[in-house]
Amino acid sequence: MIDPSTLQAALPNCIAATSLSGLGARTTGKVRDIYHQPGRRLFVATDRLSAFDRNVALIPYKGQVLNQLAAWWFRHTADILPNHVLAVPDPNVTVGREAAPLPVEVVVRGWITGVTDTSLWSMVAAGVPRPYGLDLPAGLRKNDKLPQPVITPTTKGEAGAHDVPLSSADVVARGLVDAALWAEVERAALALYQRGAEVAARAGLLLADTKYELGVIDGRLHVIDELHTPDSSRFWRADSYAERHAHGEEPESLDKEHVRRWLKAQGYGGEGPPPEMPDAVRVELAQRYIGALEQITGKAFVPAELPAEPRLARALATWGAT
Repeated sequence: MIDPSTLQAALPNCIAATSLSGLGARTTGKVRDIYHQPGRRLFVATDRLSAFDRNVALIPYKGQVLNQLAAWWFRHTADILPNHVLAVPDPNVTVGREAAPLPVEVVVRGWITGVTDTSLWSMVAAGVPRPYGLDLPAGLRKNDKLPQPVITPTTKGEAGAHDVPLSSADVVARGLVDAALWAEVERAALALYQRGAEVAARAGLLLADTKYELGVIDGRLHVIDELHTPDSSRFWRADSYAERHAHGEEPESLDKEHVRRWLKAQGYGGEGPPPEMPDAVRVELAQRYIGALEQITGKAFVPAELPAEPRLARALATWGAT
């Protein structure tokens, strides 16, 4: 693990955004910059951290950690579902095939937890009947393990609406995904989650829940976004779960749920500009993200050279316009 002083020194060098010439039109997402080219996309992972649909901070080495961890997972799940990756020419960069994303985000949950309005726990606590069309056991408490993993879909920008909860029946009835393809989505998502949970368990972690973004390439279902990272998944330290849960406390986490709780403690729930995050909190988050990568892969994280943009430009030179 990188020591805190090194992470503190890296704070001024966080990648807030990229501007790489000659690589096609750029789209700025929440946590990455995407360069569009015919038939492919160049995804450049920045160090931006998004929570409550807002960019809330820059975390040292976050982009490298997420990009490298997702690439590791892609290699270890390709037998379950193919992915969009053509190459990873730099620790911050993935070159992927162009894909038509499904208009549905697929979340698989093995525990009932979360702090956002669409989390399964928030809906149960609010008394929503049959959230996501699910029949759940009575008496569930926050952070309880579910009898079996469940799928909780939401809209993905459908008619301008984002994160609207859906049941599986809704997905098909609304014509968002046809019945045959949705059955394949559910099968693949549960298999990916099972693989993720097994790998996490060997690393001393619990994969509480995770989000999959899937799309179609050449008529076949693919993973088209990062996979099982601290931004897309909720990882708990297994050795903290039982005791903390028994006392009504949150398990120790290695994911961005930690920052959501920090923001909530400052009185922020997503409206307006977020509070400024102290350097110490940003460094602590970097340690959690790096810790997730190192525990899952069993390898020490070695950061790439800084400054980043000359390095990225060199790495992407061979991936310019075709």
